[in-house]
Amino acid sequence: MPRAWVTDVEGNRYLDCLAGYSALNFGHGHPRLVARAREQLSRLTLTSRAFFNDQLGPFVEALADLTGKDMILPMNTGAEAVETAVKVARKWGYRVKGVPEGAATIVVMEGNFHGRTTTIVSFSDDKVARDEYGPYTPGFRTVTFGDAQALRSAVDDTTVAVLLEPVQGEGGVLIPPEGYLRDVRTICDEAGILMVADEIQSGLARTGRTFACDHEGVVPDVYVLGKALGGGLYPVSAIAANREVLEVITPGSHGSTFGGNPLAAAIGHEVVTMLAEGEFQRRAAHLGSVLEERLTPLVRGRVGGGPGLRAIRVRGLWAGLDIEPGGPSGRELSERLMSRGILAKDTHGSTIRIAPPIVVTEDEVGLLVDAIADALAKP
Repeated sequence: MPRAWVTDVEGNRYLDCLAGYSALNFGHGHPRLVARAREQLSRLTLTSRAFFNDQLGPFVEALADLTGKDMILPMNTGAEAVETAVKVARKWGYRVKGVPEGAATIVVMEGNFHGRTTTIVSFSDDKVARDEYGPYTPGFRTVTFGDAQALRSAVDDTTVAVLLEPVQGEGGVLIPPEGYLRDVRTICDEAGILMVADEIQSGLARTGRTFACDHEGVVPDVYVLGKALGGGLYPVSAIAANREVLEVITPGSHGSTFGGNPLAAAIGHEVVTMLAEGEFQRRAAHLGSVLEERLTPLVRGRVGGGPGLRAIRVRGLWAGLDIEPGGPSGRELSERLMSRGILAKDTHGSTIRIAPPIVVTEDEVGLLVDAIADALAKP
């Protein structure tokens, strides 16, 4: 059986409620994924992209079906996929939209997290991730996440794309106002620019839908995927888009030594096959409702005589918990949870994130919430 639990060298067991930042949506060691990886590992792991391999075609065809897009460009890490999307958007802007060479701009969101390469941290407002890595890459404009009017005002003739996370994970599972993603889609359509959705953390069943954009019935021009696409076994990422967008990448103009290798493609294909069955999306939606119901009494209530939670944000089996003033910091609460057999992670001071593998049970969700209540009440 796939596992939601891990054991340390001293024999202590922990319920993993971070799940590798959603890379482990299917749990640790899912038997279908392990079996597929072992099978391919014994056959062939890597060929140059100069040569055809029998795993890449079925993988990209299945992922194209899942995303509803014509073409897939596989890479390795999530940051590589974001960099690929940036390159595609710029080249599309020059070749298709007709923006003068070197003038393309991409609108991004405050509080974003798309990776740690020099280009990506250039448009981050996280000082820890950004400071002392300049000079920074130009060509990005930042607007307030969730503010459609701010986005509309930032778009001009040089804009080629809007890049956003449908739910900001590193920001604390920040969910935009209802209708915002539809507004982004409309603004992009009216301006003739690309909507690029970074679904690296939010996609692949985490929010109770295949993609977080599905909650508003929105289809971006480019999906950016990673993390769970490798099943927690291997780095697999990709972007998905239609031909009129992705065909601007020609042989030799972009590539990867390991991207789309047979082992990655075999694992990714099994992940997509599992997602196409729909069980994980349904499970995340159900368990997310259980999690929200159990967490709600802790909001603005006294927990064991002490401060509770100031707010919760839940989208599928993914939650951001803000701690009331006077309570422990996010790191302190995470450390208290660890001592109670729960692995979670803080972000931005007084917030923790909860993202257990989707294979957890209802009882384990209850165990998680009980541990949070106990950890808020006492060290």
